[in-house]
Amino acid sequence: MTKATANLLYSKEHEWVEQLEGNRVRIGISDYAQKALGDIVFVENPAIDDEVIVNESMGTIESVKAVSELYSPVSGTVVAVNEELEGAPETINENPFEAGWLVEVEVSNPEELELLLNEEEYEAFTNEGEE
Repeated sequence: MTKATANLLYSKEHEWVEQLEGNRVRIGISDYAQKALGDIVFVENPAIDDEVIVNESMGTIESVKAVSELYSPVSGTVVAVNEELEGAPETINENPFEAGWLVEVEVSNPEELELLLNEEEYEAFTNEGEE
């Protein structure tokens, strides 16, 4: 557990959520997910002003191994997209929690955040399959 990840929430689809000001959150994929994917070569994010719905696809992430859906851990409106990933998707492999974030969303239903896992719960969830 690092200082950078201590306040994050996680979905069971391996996205992380960082609460920003008000109802705004930043979303990315977990270190566990980027390691499982391998070298990331392309990211398709939603566009600014797109509506995202909790547990529904909001884009795709492509690695040398596979193409995976990105699932939104919250419902709301996309207010920012990490444009850096267009030219450098490997940033997600190098720094999934800071420079490798995907989108920022204005959350329409803050109660959905209560359904996410804290870091300890997420760690236990990801370790279940490894025992």
